[in-house]
Amino acid sequence: MKFLPLANQGVQSLSPYQAGKPIEELERELGITNIIKLASNENPFGFPESAKQAIINQLDELTRYPDSNGFALKHCIAEKFAVQPEQITLANGSNDFIELVAHTFATEQDEIIYSQYAFIVYPLITKAINAVAREIPAKNWGHDLDGFLAAINDKTKLIYIANPNNPTGNFLTETEIDDFLRQVPERIIVVLDEAYTEFTAEHERVDSFGLLKKYPNLVISRTLSKAYGLAGLRIGYAVSNPEIADLFNRVRQPFNVNSLAQAAAIAVLKDDVFVQQVAENNRLEMQRYETFCQQHGLDYIPSKGNFITIDFKQPAAPLYQALLHEGVIVRPIAGYGMPNHLRVSIGLPEENQRFFTAVETILHKAAL
Repeated sequence: MKFLPLANQGVQSLSPYQAGKPIEELERELGITNIIKLASNENPFGFPESAKQAIINQLDELTRYPDSNGFALKHCIAEKFAVQPEQITLANGSNDFIELVAHTFATEQDEIIYSQYAFIVYPLITKAINAVAREIPAKNWGHDLDGFLAAINDKTKLIYIANPNNPTGNFLTETEIDDFLRQVPERIIVVLDEAYTEFTAEHERVDSFGLLKKYPNLVISRTLSKAYGLAGLRIGYAVSNPEIADLFNRVRQPFNVNSLAQAAAIAVLKDDVFVQQVAENNRLEMQRYETFCQQHGLDYIPSKGNFITIDFKQPAAPLYQALLHEGVIVRPIAGYGMPNHLRVSIGLPEENQRFFTAVETILHKAAL
């Protein structure tokens, strides 16, 4: 019996999502220890003590279902960002929400627009629901919003924009996004994926919740996996028009956010000092990466995220493998159509120095 033909046509064409290699897997494969992982844009500081204590306080309640409506967490988000609780949808990480919005609004007859070199989950979910993908060629590795507008037609239902973009780190200004939204028909849902917004400087950060007041078809997606350090708990949220949020809550899985995640999220959302520390380390260490690339004649894509994408001007797979043998895990992104690039997460100073030293060693050997 062949089961592949039984799957829907979109699923038949999919390949599984390739996450960053876990440390434990590399230990098993090569038998080495003292490994650093700079592959998955995780928070090198972990998460704050306040979140750890919140988790501990919830442990005795694990026999109970979590609050499916997330009352306390929604009110925490609403108070922090001056929105209303009925505008908020909680999700099992922002990936969960990216899929949820497609299931809510798109069908096989609809078209979904996203950019070349954008987050790979956008094309994955588009294929999975058999919608028509409209991948717009990138402009300087980032979103070509004029190209997006030119691609809109009567079948367009959904648009994904990642800002900053992953894996390239490109950034759109508030003026650019505002001008774009002004020209998008109100019947089209626009998802602004802001998974890395906390790493942008405050003076340049997009006031996306302000834009939401002007454009009711805008949906803002955020995560607590990156700057807030809760990647393992899978917790994200979206803010939208209350009518749209009501639709999401009809489709999402009940209890999609567990009680430990909700408790930890409330704690970290109140811990501004921790997030500022994370962002400042990212700013300073990003400068070190840029300097390293300039000193070694390596091109890189200027990034507003907590990662940098480096062009080695040759297939990067051998360098990726060589780095593994040095105990350094980074992210190859040939699956994004960027075979000469590696994406490197910004770590702690000593972790980043390990990467610099390993690359210098490998490049020196290659030159002999």
